[in-house]
Order: sequence, then structure tokens, then C-alpha cells
Amino acid sequence: QDMNERMTQNIGNARWMRVIYRQIDLTKEQNAPLYYPTQPMKLENNKDAALLSKKLATIFTEVPVDLDLDKYELKAMSDEARPLMQELEFRNLHERFQTILGGSDGTFDLFGESIGQENANIEIALLETAEQGKEFFALLQQKQEKVAFTAVCGGELPKIHFTAVEIFNDGKIYKLQEGSGVWNFFYEWLSDYKQLKVTCDSKEIYKACMCLNKKADGIVDDIGIAAYLIEPGRSSYSLKAVAERYLAANNGGNAADLQALLPLIEQKLRDYELYKLYTEMELPLAYLLAKMELAGIKPDVKLLESITKEMAVQITALEILAEEQAGEKFNLKSPKQLGVLLFEKLGLPVIKKTKTGYSTDVSVLEQLEGSHPLITTILEHRKLTKLHSTYLEGLRPLINHATERIHTHFQQTVTATGRLSSTDPNLQNIPVRTEIGKRIREIFIPGTGYDWLMSCDYSQVELRVLAHMAQDKLLLESFLNGQDVHARTAAEVFGVPLEQVDSMMRTRAKAVNFGIVYGISDFGLAKQLDISRGEAAEYIKNYFARYTGVKKYMDDTVNHAREQGYVATMFGRRRYLPDIRHSNFNLRSFAERTAINTPIQGTAADIIKIAMLKVEQALSDAKVKSRILLQVHDELVLEVMETEKELVAQLVKKAMESAASLSVPLTADVAWGKNWAQTK
Repeated sequence: QDMNERMTQNIGNARWMRVIYRQIDLTKEQNAPLYYPTQPMKLENNKDAALLSKKLATIFTEVPVDLDLDKYELKAMSDEARPLMQELEFRNLHERFQTILGGSDGTFDLFGESIGQENANIEIALLETAEQGKEFFALLQQKQEKVAFTAVCGGELPKIHFTAVEIFNDGKIYKLQEGSGVWNFFYEWLSDYKQLKVTCDSKEIYKACMCLNKKADGIVDDIGIAAYLIEPGRSSYSLKAVAERYLAANNGGNAADLQALLPLIEQKLRDYELYKLYTEMELPLAYLLAKMELAGIKPDVKLLESITKEMAVQITALEILAEEQAGEKFNLKSPKQLGVLLFEKLGLPVIKKTKTGYSTDVSVLEQLEGSHPLITTILEHRKLTKLHSTYLEGLRPLINHATERIHTHFQQTVTATGRLSSTDPNLQNIPVRTEIGKRIREIFIPGTGYDWLMSCDYSQVELRVLAHMAQDKLLLESFLNGQDVHARTAAEVFGVPLEQVDSMMRTRAKAVNFGIVYGISDFGLAKQLDISRGEAAEYIKNYFARYTGVKKYMDDTVNHAREQGYVATMFGRRRYLPDIRHSNFNLRSFAERTAINTPIQGTAADIIKIAMLKVEQALSDAKVKSRILLQVHDELVLEVMETEKELVAQLVKKAMESAASLSVPLTADVAWGKNWAQTK
């Protein structure tokens, strides 16, 4: 490590390494002066160190080795090798051994448990005629066990449809394709709740059925959702990815793999105490998300065009202002031009460099703010440009021509905390408290047949969850007595009576409250509040001195994570933290902060999911037309009829506030308006 550091210091730019080594060789051969394209004196002065670095980096191939390679031929795996690889969790190494030796007798998953394999030679039969379909599905309906099927969907909303289906039965894969006479028999089987079915990506199957005016029922397992709960940190939960993860020999993600995966995945859910979360929350949520995606939300196209033009004018004005402040023309979107202007021509202090020059990212600019008026202009320009491209220009192509609505995609298996995310477009990242964010939210309005948009969001749900999980006396008192929790925290941290807390104290206490939830450091708090690091450390110290229950919760949670390797929400959702015992301080610290935050944020995510299901059930029971359109973290957005407004408000508020039983009350605030902005 020491030599690596010396090499970096002495040579400087790593991209010239090969040039340097070649020049060193020529120098020795020709006794010529050393040539280096940049910083020549630095290299000349450290020639000996560079030569040593070259020697250290060169693989020596002349070591005398006396051995008989035939003795090392791999012919079989010893009896000791398999349990050792199981203990050490060498899954990939085991698979490589099996490949070399030919054949496989099973493999191991991440946790070192033996799992099965599937025969790759599966017979495939096409179902093409009505007679074949009638006979096959008549036999299928006699089965008592779960049946695995996969489906491929095509088309766009509102005309999504099935293009192919695979069903695994009695060791064979039966295929349905577009144009065959079998589909009606398939739809009949798919709608029968008595026929238990296993699939992957049930949300898309539900959505296709809704578009076709068909019904999907009896789907009791979704392998993708199950695999996500078991290992929430993986990048993909497609059937192919899950099969590659758990099956020694797989079929590239077909219905046979589903059947082979089912008992393995189901056992894991039970072993990790996730089965209730899986069956009662995540599986039914997939159906609701399909409904929400199909419903979409209505944009006011004329207002969208107006705000787009309005913001474009503001962006142009900022560009003109920036040129005036800089004293010359330059491209605000060019990091290179911006770096030269700020750090060479204007002489501002260099905060960070990259391989290609000066860093001008947001974190750097925020540190420079106040040193020159141009910095504030650049930051504002970047903010407006991003909003303009994402939520104004970016919305236009996403308006569905048939429905005249925007249909976001809710991702159920992406975040490690259990939160939902939305894409195409991401409607969860629109700024809430800025004027620009409010203007963008004005674009979204009730669609034809509806009169209002209704918002119902939780009040300080994460802090309420923290109060419950930490059982902190002061936090519990604040919520049970209906106090302003941020003002109460300010009183405790600053040591003043509650009635003497001013707005600045409350703002800083609010940052401490929410920062604690995320395991904030004194450095992070100082940066957020623009105060000294010492002052921020004092705030945190005072907080923990008063909120001792929170401090104990944080310490206990980190210790539990070190012992178990994971943390869990109130409902049992797990998140594994492989870096919690890492020797690297930064990696370990990040894992510790994650350990503190995940049970709180994850529990809040679970609560809103339960609330969604309860709201949907309440609306269904009441037989109202009003419906859920969006979930934005702690907020639900509904489309509501005038005649149902008061009833729906009562139903939604009651369902959300009864979603979980905490030591403090859950509070949900309901508001409505003629556009989304008015609901805040």
C-alpha cells in the first residue's frame, strides 16, 4: 500500500503509466535522458522511485518451479470440498467446479443452503387448436397443486395483450401463441380462483387482463416478488435472473424454472419469517398497482405548454444573467468551460478535481455559494433545466394518445427499504415545497367523470415510527400530547421553555429530528444548516442527552446488525448489510447509518402499503367510483367525484390512520383541489 501511494505521488497521471515504463526501458537500453510528456522535472527528480515502482509492478516469470502438472489434474471433488465451500459461501466457485467436472448435484445459495436443480431437457408442446386447448385445460383443472405459468405481453396501454404463454404440467411445457384457438380456454382457467397459479411479474399479467376486460385470479405466488423479499439488494428479479441465482441448471427463465423454484423460494420465505409479509402485503399490492398504472393521471395539456414556455424564458434569462456576471459568453452546460471560468479566470478556490479537470458538480458549487454571484445563478439554472427537461418537456411524449393520461410505472422490487418508486415519469420526485414544484403539480387535474383530486398524507410518520421503536419518553410525550414535535425538540436541545422557541430554533431542531432518522453526522448537519461543525456536534450531543431512548435504539440496532448481518422493519422486512463489519471506516459507517434508518423508513413504507390496501378495500366495499391514482411515499392521491367527496375523505382517513398499531397515533391529513398543487 505504501509503495502504491508513493507510485501515485511520484508519477502523477496514471494514464501515462505505459508511456513511462517504455521510456524507462529505453533509458536503460540507450542511456538516454528520460522523457515524460507532463511534469518532466517531477519524474526526473524521482527516477529511482519510478524504477522501483516499475520493478514492483512487473510479474517475475523466472521463478524455478519443479512439479508434475499431471498430479494436479482435477478429476473429482473431494468429500471435504463441498462442505467447505458451503461454509465459506463459495457458490460461484462450486458452480465452476461442477462445470469442469461435468454434471451437477445441486448448488448453494448465498446463505450456504443446498438447493435443487432442473433438467434442462424439457419437452415443449404447442397448443394450437381449440380441441387441444379444451382437452389440456380440462386436465389442468383437475390438478390440486399449484401450476406454474409465464406470460409475454405486448402492446401499449390501453391495449396491452398476451402474445405468448407457457404452462408447466407433468414434466412438459405447453405453449400458447398469438393466433391460436386456445386463448379462451386459457382465460377461463386464468379467471378461476380455485386453480392455484405461480408466475413472475404478476402486475403485468393483471394489467394485461384489465386491458382485455378479462380476469386473473388464483395467482398465489409471484417468484419475482418473493425473491426480492429474500434478497432486496439484487439488481434484477426477472425469472431468468432468479433461476440463474438459485438453480444449478436452468432453462433460461421458463415455466419449468418456475416450478423448480417454487418450493425453494417458499421455504426461504418461511425460514426468514417473510411469508406473512409476502402473502398479505406484497402479493395483493401487485394487483392494486396494476389498477393504478392503468388509471393514470390527467395532465392539463394547455397549462403544460404554458409552463414549459414560461420556464424556458426563465432559463434563458438566467443564461443572460450568467454571461453578465462572468463578463463573457460561455456554455453553462459545459463542465469544462465552467471549470476554466470559475477556477482560472475568476480565481475561485478549487474544491475537487476529476480526471478531466475541475469538478463543478452540485456539492462543489454549494460550497462555493456566496463567493461569487455567478454561483447562485448556475445552481438556479441547473435546477430549472432539470425540472424543465424531466417534468415539462419530458412529460409531453409520455401522454398516452388513446387515454390522454400519463401512466407512470410503479416499481415494487427496486428499493432495498421496501419503498415504491415510480418511473416514466417519476412522479415522486417533483419538489413539494418550492414554487416551481407547485407550478408543475398544477398540471395534474381530475379526468373526465371526476371533479376533484384528493390527497391524504401521513403527518411525520417516520418520527412516529421512531418514537414507537425507540420507546423514547420525550418523543412519546410529544406525539401523545399533540405537541409540535420540532418545537419540543428545539426546547430540549436549546434548553429553553417551549413557548420561547423561535422559528430559527425550530428549523434547526427539525433538521436534527429528521437527520437523526438518517444517522446524520455533525459534518452532514453542519453542511445542511450552514453552521460550524462544532455547533452541529453540540446540537447532536444535546439531543442524545435528552432523547436517551433514541440513542439506545440506535446503539442496539447497530449492535444487532453486527451480530445478525441484517436489520428488519416492524413487519419483518429484512435488509442485509454485508459491510457492517467491514474494516474500511467509510463503508462500515455507511452500513451503520443504513442500519439505523432502514427499520424506520422501511416500517413507514410498509405502513403506507398496508394503508393502500385498506383504502382500496374501503372504496370497493362502499361501491364508489373514486379511485387511487398515485402513491408518493407518505401520500396517496385519489381521483374523486363531487358526490363522493365527503364519504371518500372519511374512508381514506380512517383506513390510513388504522393501518398500524403504534404507541403513538398515526395522523393523516386530507385535502382536495382542482389540481394536485391545491391539495397541499
